[in-house]
Amino acid sequence: MSDKEFLGIGWTFPPTFQTGGAGVITVKEEEDIKQCLEIILSTTPGERVMRPDFGCNMRDMVFEPINTSLTTYMRDQIEKAILYHEPRIDLKRVAINTADVFEGVVLIEIDYVVRTTNSRQNYVYPFYINEGTDVNE
Repeated sequence: MSDKEFLGIGWTFPPTFQTGGAGVITVKEEEDIKQCLEIILSTTPGERVMRPDFGCNMRDMVFEPINTSLTTYMRDQIEKAILYHEPRIDLKRVAINTADVFEGVVLIEIDYVVRTTNSRQNYVYPFYINEGTDVNE
């Protein structure tokens, strides 16, 4: 077994199918971990039937005012979700970047080390705090 086989293979997120319905397109290794982090951050606990504790409670924070208390709470929720649901990595840092908050975007910066390969990686998740404003009626 090679070092990277432990990292696994999974479906792309969102699921994508090959032309002609021949199968599902998959991702593996570090890309699978990045897509798994996206799934964790975009899933609300209770959304998955067989795993009601899976996910991170980010949607409850969409309309909250951005302040130190909220960013600390967000960081804590993200760290717990990754700790419980992504065993292939060692989390090093979660930073909440509020530089574009007036445009309705908060960037969640995640630094981690892949356990089996000891390679440093990072992932940035854009969290949109405002509702859609380009809706045509």
